[in-house]
Amino acid sequence: MEEKRLQQDKQKKANWRQWGPYLAARQWGNVREDYSPDGEAWKYFTFDDAGKRAFRWGEDGIAGISDQRQFLCFAPVFWNGVDPFLKERLYGLSGKEGNHGEDVKEYYFHLDNTPTHSYMKFLYKYPQKAFPYQELLEENLRRTRQEPEYELLDTGIFDEDRYFDITTEYAKNSPEDILIRISVTNRGPEEASIHLLPTLWFRNTWSWENTSRPSLKVISTHKNLSVIQAAHSKLGNYLLYCQGAGELLFTDNDTDTEKIFGVPNTSAYVKDGINEFVLSGRKSAVNPAQTGTKMSAHYILKIPAGDTKSIHLRLANVKNLKKPFGDNFDGIFEARLKEADAFYRKICPFKLSRPMRNIQRQAFSSLLWNKQFYHYDVENWLKGDPAQPATHQDRKAGRNSTWRHMYSEVVMSMPDKWEYPWFAAWDLAFHTIPLAIIDPEFAKEQLIRLTREWFMHPNGQIPAYEWNLSDVNPPVQAWAALRVYRIDMRKNGKGDKLFLERVFHKLLMNFNWWINQEDSDGNNIFQGGFLGLDNIGVFNRTELPTGGHIDQADGTSWMAMYCLNMLAIALELAPEDPAYEDIASKFYVHFLYIAAAMNRIGPNGINMWDEADGFFYDILRLPDGRQFPLKVRSMVGILPLFAVETIEAKVWDALPNFKIRVEWFMQRRSDLTDNVTCMEMLGQKNRRLLSIVDRDKLKRVLQRVLDEVEFLSPHGVRSLSKYYEGKPYIFSLDNQTYEVDYDPAESSSGLFGGNSNWRGPVWFPVNYLLIESLQKFHYYFGDHFKVEFPTRSGKFLNLWEVASELSHRMINIFVPDANGCRPMYGAVERLQNDPYWKDHLFFYEYFNGNNGAGLGASHQAGWTALVAKLIQQQAEYKGFS
Repeated sequence: MEEKRLQQDKQKKANWRQWGPYLAARQWGNVREDYSPDGEAWKYFTFDDAGKRAFRWGEDGIAGISDQRQFLCFAPVFWNGVDPFLKERLYGLSGKEGNHGEDVKEYYFHLDNTPTHSYMKFLYKYPQKAFPYQELLEENLRRTRQEPEYELLDTGIFDEDRYFDITTEYAKNSPEDILIRISVTNRGPEEASIHLLPTLWFRNTWSWENTSRPSLKVISTHKNLSVIQAAHSKLGNYLLYCQGAGELLFTDNDTDTEKIFGVPNTSAYVKDGINEFVLSGRKSAVNPAQTGTKMSAHYILKIPAGDTKSIHLRLANVKNLKKPFGDNFDGIFEARLKEADAFYRKICPFKLSRPMRNIQRQAFSSLLWNKQFYHYDVENWLKGDPAQPATHQDRKAGRNSTWRHMYSEVVMSMPDKWEYPWFAAWDLAFHTIPLAIIDPEFAKEQLIRLTREWFMHPNGQIPAYEWNLSDVNPPVQAWAALRVYRIDMRKNGKGDKLFLERVFHKLLMNFNWWINQEDSDGNNIFQGGFLGLDNIGVFNRTELPTGGHIDQADGTSWMAMYCLNMLAIALELAPEDPAYEDIASKFYVHFLYIAAAMNRIGPNGINMWDEADGFFYDILRLPDGRQFPLKVRSMVGILPLFAVETIEAKVWDALPNFKIRVEWFMQRRSDLTDNVTCMEMLGQKNRRLLSIVDRDKLKRVLQRVLDEVEFLSPHGVRSLSKYYEGKPYIFSLDNQTYEVDYDPAESSSGLFGGNSNWRGPVWFPVNYLLIESLQKFHYYFGDHFKVEFPTRSGKFLNLWEVASELSHRMINIFVPDANGCRPMYGAVERLQNDPYWKDHLFFYEYFNGNNGAGLGASHQAGWTALVAKLIQQQAEYKGFS
């Protein structure tokens, strides 16, 4: 049935995606809500403001849903009777409050979801004691970067199991008939009460746009059933059915200007009115006429120890449901859950253990829960709204001022809806890989969106992320488009060449932007700055303290990879349009120029490839002509392996014009092919290979990559060699000294904010690309080409086997060991052993390079959901026990 719903949605017969988990987990503290002159977004709109101040560009909530344009929102709200305010949103620290950057200080889990959101399940763990807001703030402010973060579990708030498990489930009876079941379990040793306030509200559009004010009003109320009508000029009418509700509380989603700005309110009822009524009993805070733009049904539940109580609601555009909570209510939930089970079994029909299947299912679910309505109109954001105070003149030439064309009002896949509630261009490319397994149409839509004219800059640059749309991220969109195309073709039996062609033509513009902007000397060596690897460099590679520029091994490798990805797409399209053979040969030639530049001996005998070390390095070029290799062994030097592509014999034979041009060029420019693998030698099944590294360089780089003293950890490949543990790399220049230490956990440096660390931890995206690259090399070299794994072990494996071993190490981060402990949960006893916690999974941003413990953002299922693809691949080719 889920596949049928996806097909109906694709054919526009039924809009099953109209409603979904599109609320942000954090709307405060982001760029879009920031109208300050200094760009201090965290200060301009704080967590404390969020309960009283209307958002301009989106809404947030816990376990919430909205329509695709986020006109109407629903989310449960809670109060334990002792907190200083209602629990309407997740609490966390800003970038400057956390000792390792911004960090959510709550426990919640994305337990289930389907691509059409026909069934969704979300678990939130709510303490029964007063939430320790001040303690979390003060202790994290006190701690240094050398200390671990102070987490909610560390406060003792969950001791004696004094908390509620609040499970929110949604089941769709039709695209616009949504059943809601909220279940509260008292895990504590004695009876406890909780206020449950399922809340319906409209996103405030009337305060900034010339739109009419929508309305919520009671249309009927009885002992066991209340019905609220939501009327919106663009969305239409919906009804919220509430079973057995107590009081119905109404206010407006308008800013409490008296509390925020110290000026009288223009509305009698404001955003925090329901909070004022429930906590303080102030009746004047809610509208006695029971109308407004925000409302809550107020339930007070007394729950015995270990017991569970549930409330039922239904949001529908169906009028006069006679029995909205009849006998089939629970039956619809059961049916949707069974259909979800069947859908995921069909997605992965291979042999999988229950724990492994649970990991994959929760990875997919967390990825789907991270969808978010993303609204950003840069032109109007810079100008400010007519009905609001004038913005500071400095903003008009400040952040994102060169991106006035950009406009977004769509659902996008977010890295993490609390820590990163905004799209990130290179993250999003990785999201599309696991998304393509379960929902290829949404995956394709995301990649097309990045290249649309209202996203992509007129000069061809792809927007990076809202904090700086002009920042430079690795150009992995062509790689992602090709992978999505092939996953979709394998899944459905036919490739969507229209999608591939649409993306390809826009990426031609982006490729040219890279050539024109990031190759400063025109010598096929590229820069790019931090390129998503945050603090991996000796210093900030975007703002060099030394002046000059860096010839970047990673930037140049990404461009070589980009060439090969575009070449592969052109070859895929060429059989139906010979013009693509011309484009394919263009990218072939361009790849050779880049590869030759990486391997060429430069002035003063300096180049990226270090023959003595058997590794690639960045080169610092100073304004006075001095040049220095930055000989720190990091992921930067492994990235050249990603620039690899194989061409099947049948493709080569089917494209004679491409074949003639390639052979002519190889004969004419043998100087460009001496140190790279360039299709001259036939490999397994007469395949041809294009690669920056030849056979010898591949072995030499892998000798370090697979060395447990350097890069190879029990849980994947580290971002920096462990060799530097206790003996940092030191670079001295003009009486200044710069150091790079091996830092396996959170960053001890403030470089790039300090909430990400590429100086030791294991990261999923680059490990995934390494695994894929090794597989491509194996396609060419076959089983006879072997390397020592691990280095100095005396055990030799072919490259497919090495890729498989790395995949298992990555997957095992999530898998319980013989003692039932998952590496990602480290020494956190409750997460490891508590039966109500241990099978619920976080998908962390990165992982400790020594022990695999999860670090950074806790719900970054975007690229960490790649574990689902690794499980799929390993199950298909080898099987899991």
